[in-house]
Amino acid sequence: MINLSNILSLLGAYLLGSIPSAVWIGKYFYNIDVREYGSGNAGATNTIRVLGKKAGIPVLIIDALKGFGAVSIVGLSPYPVGSNQYVNLQLVLGIASLVGHIFPIFASFRGGKGIATLLGITVAVNPFAALISIIIFLGIFIIFSYVSLGSIAAAIAFPIIIIFILKVKTPSLILFAILVAIMVVITHQKNIERLLKREEPKASLFKRKKNEPSNPENNF
Repeated sequence: MINLSNILSLLGAYLLGSIPSAVWIGKYFYNIDVREYGSGNAGATNTIRVLGKKAGIPVLIIDALKGFGAVSIVGLSPYPVGSNQYVNLQLVLGIASLVGHIFPIFASFRGGKGIATLLGITVAVNPFAALISIIIFLGIFIIFSYVSLGSIAAAIAFPIIIIFILKVKTPSLILFAILVAIMVVITHQKNIERLLKREEPKASLFKRKKNEPSNPENNF
């Protein structure tokens, strides 16, 4: 139902998603706009590649919290927890924050792919399915050292978990889960091409970067 309260909630979710953590951390602490280097995305993965884990991990946490916080705004609504209206509003708020991350008003509408924000959204909407997806991501990442491959595998697994393991019956949640998988695959087209050509850069949870953050062009 469209009313003033829902409109304000959607606006709040979009503005929350628009907080450009990668851009602000890069500029404030390193005097660098991460969008000018690497993949050009204002996200955690590109921040780690350009500036290192010390900058990238806070970006990852903040971006995930944006999605989680946006969905949590649903608590201000009068809808009963678990009702179709409640779930629908959760999803719409999550999508609003995702749009904010990809097209942030605070950063000239140039954001990231939204994977970390999407993670926060899925955790808020269905923690169990999100947990399984995270485990899949970590397993793929640890084995193959590709962040993109782990993200794609986790995203594809998400609707499978929702539909076949949890047997969710809410149509909007099922549709959302399928769209998550499609969106992640589409936004990772270049990564898929590099993976097929074996040109995708690897990452590691344990090795420190040898490059200095002040010279991000040396990372590529």
